[in-house]
Formats: sequence, C-alpha cells, structure tokens
Amino acid sequence: MPAKLPTMAHWSRHNSKYLPRMKTSASIFILLVVTFTTLAQPISGQWSGTLNAGAMKLKVVFHITKTESGYSSTMDSPDQGAMKIPVTATTFEAPNLKLEISKLQIEYKGVLKNDTLSGTFIQSGMPIPLTLTKTLIPASKRPQEPKPPFSYYTEDLTFRNSAANISLAGTLTLPAKDGNYPAVILIGGSGPQNRDGEIAGHKPLLVLADHLTKNGIAVFRFDDRGVGKSEGNFQTASIPDFTSDVESALAYLKTRKEINKQKIGLVGHSEGGIIAPMLAAKSPDVKFIVMLAGPGLPGYKLLLLQMEKMQRAMGVPDKMVQESAKFYGEAYQMIWESPENDPSLKTRVGKYVTFQMGIQAPEGAANGVVSSITNPWMVSFLKYDPVPVLSRVKIPVLALTGEKDVQVLPAENLAGIKNILTESGNKNFTVKEYPGLNHMFQTCTTCYPFEALEETFAPEVLKDVTEWVLGRTK
Repeated sequence: MPAKLPTMAHWSRHNSKYLPRMKTSASIFILLVVTFTTLAQPISGQWSGTLNAGAMKLKVVFHITKTESGYSSTMDSPDQGAMKIPVTATTFEAPNLKLEISKLQIEYKGVLKNDTLSGTFIQSGMPIPLTLTKTLIPASKRPQEPKPPFSYYTEDLTFRNSAANISLAGTLTLPAKDGNYPAVILIGGSGPQNRDGEIAGHKPLLVLADHLTKNGIAVFRFDDRGVGKSEGNFQTASIPDFTSDVESALAYLKTRKEINKQKIGLVGHSEGGIIAPMLAAKSPDVKFIVMLAGPGLPGYKLLLLQMEKMQRAMGVPDKMVQESAKFYGEAYQMIWESPENDPSLKTRVGKYVTFQMGIQAPEGAANGVVSSITNPWMVSFLKYDPVPVLSRVKIPVLALTGEKDVQVLPAENLAGIKNILTESGNKNFTVKEYPGLNHMFQTCTTCYPFEALEETFAPEVLKDVTEWVLGRTK
C-alpha cells in the first residue's frame, strides 16, 4: 500500500537455519520502507547492485548527495516499487562507507575502490554480500509533468489540524481565481509523500491535479505530516492519524468562498483508497470518492496476497512461499484479532516470532521482524477491515485499478469493493480494471522500476476520473 502502502511493498528472505521449527529452506519477510543519509565526493552519485537472497534477486539503488553538513541519501528497491526510502545515518571515511536505518535494523558497510563498493547488507542481523557500482543517472523524461506558468490559479497555503496540534502545508489550484467550483482533495499512498506524490522522479498527484483543474475542478493536495513543509511526526503516525489530517483539509476547504461546499469529494491512491472511504463513512461533507488502487480486502489478507504474488514473480519455490505465508499469516492474525491499543501486543507477537525463528537466528533478527509489523502504521493497516467502512459509504464511488498491479491485486480487491457496496445497498458505484497498467497507473510491459517509465499517469485514467467527477458535480 507502497508507495503509505509504498508503497505496501515487502521483501523476502528466509533461511532454514534461522527458522528450524518451520523446517524452511530460505527467506524471512522484511517490510521495506527506508531512507539513506550521507556520503561525499567521490561517493556522491547513484550506486546500484543486486541482493542475491537464494531464489530471489532484488535490485537496490542508493542515491547519495553532498550536503553542507555531510551527505544525504535515499534507497530504492525498484523490483518492489519501493522508492526514495528515508535513512537514519550515513558515514563516509574514505574508503569506508556505512549506512544505517535504525528503525528497520538495516545496515550497509562497504569499502570503496574506484567506482565499486564491496560490502555487506545486513537486516536484523542477517548478512547478504552486496557489491555496488556507480552508475550514470540518465536525464528523466517526464512529458506529462506540468510546468509554470500555469493556465489556472495556484495558491500555496497552510492549515491546522487542531486535534494533532500541527500545521500542514499544501497547494490549492482553481480553474480561475474568482468563481465557485466543485473540489477534490487528493490523498497519496503509503510512505512519506509530498503534495505531488513524488516517487521515482514522477509527480502523479501534480499531473492529476493539473488535469482536473484544467477541466473546471478545484484541487487541494498537501504534504504528509512530517514531510516537506508540514509539521508533525510521520514515523509515529497511523492510518487514523492521516485520516484526521485529511479531515482537517476538508474543514479548511469549506472555509473558502471559491469552493462549492456541496460538491467536495476525495480521490485517494493506494493507502489513500483506505483513508477516503474511512472519512466518507463518517463525514456528510464528503459527496463522492475515487479509489485508485484502493483495497477491498482486510489489510492482513492484502499483505499476504501481495507477498505471495511478489515471491512467485521472483521465482521463489512453492515450499518457501507456503512457509512464509504460514509464518506471517499467524503473526498477522494475532494483530488482526487484538483489541485496539493492546499494550501486550508487541510482547505476544515477539514471543511467537522468537519461538518460530529459533535460537539459531542472528541477534536482533526477531526484534527486527517484530518492530516492522507492530509499529503504529502497520498495526492500523493490518487491522483495517473494509466491510464496516465501505458498508457505511452511501455516496457515489469510483474504484479503479491496473491489471499489472502487484501491490493491490486487481481481481481480488475490486471484487471485494463491489461485493461490499452491493450488499450494503449502494448502487451508485463503478469499478474498472485497466489492462496493461501498474500500481501507479502507468502503461507498461516491464512495469518496474517506476523511474524507467516515461509515462506518469495513463491518459485514459485521467480522462475517466475527470469525466466521472464532473458527472457527479453537475
């Protein structure tokens, strides 16, 4: 959900010597949401390599930039569609490089020689050799990205979430400065995102906002809390917290004379496709919602399906797929069934994970897994149940997905949305699956990495969303 659903990407690595009770032969799943920081000349630049984890091979890319105080860097996992993952610390003392991502217990240590870094990637105590080579960064071609001057009115602004005591920063675009317009709030996916939904050099929310505004619809989009110019702590926030931020954006939008208060809707991508119906279920001020790659399954089921799909795409043997599903399925079930704000949850999950992984697991390995699945955001996602949420949504719904989406699988999730809305009596909805599109609604044959694709947002989807919104706001 990956990205907030990073976009919901997992990466797997299992090893029998770490999981003796499971009688497995290779792989432990690791939630991937990272960011890398710091490095210098000649370390600045783009570094690429491949993690060889038995049956799976995963490309990783580090982007290292010189700053006034040292270096900053980001990490991509293109094979999983996880991009621009944020880092805790980076140290470069020639020729030694060290990158640390404390929250995920990730570390990379390498020695620089010419344009090659030879070293080891470690997560939760489990090492994998990783050689990185410096690569040229091709100029990105983003033909759909709008450039100023714009043909419409644009205003950067801040608004308050009083409940969280934070200010959030965003951009409001209007077809013209004066007038009264229908409006939508754009809600991005999982992971720290700015108001443009920027990922891999693409700005999908900017492209969508531009298209909608040019067609007579006001658009409000904003930086996630703790991102860009918005206050707050992204790392400790849960899905209800992000929903509260959107609710505050809605309250602000209602104060604007240029906005028709009876024609405000929400357009959410991936995790935004959870937040939109959650807010619509409780707020009469939301008049319609668009779910772009939004889940129609409980969070824990979605992640299990996602992991299986990605593993099989990587050629992981069936036995490993089944063992991983059992291991994580039981852990996720504990979280799914736990009471809200259960103080004993992390301890109980920790005992289960430690027992399953066994005494031969590297030091800290169990803690790394437990931390990745019991943080506030992950618990709120795993416990998300679309049935009671969508059952309360009685307004028009447009649910779209791409055939090649491996993060929010199209058939299962669209069917879930359709069944829930039908059974709850909402007849005013449309679901559609687009052939040849990935999770980001890009036309593709080889769909990853995202940055290799020139298209940011399939024109057909832009057209359909715009026409549908206009049809609901006549």
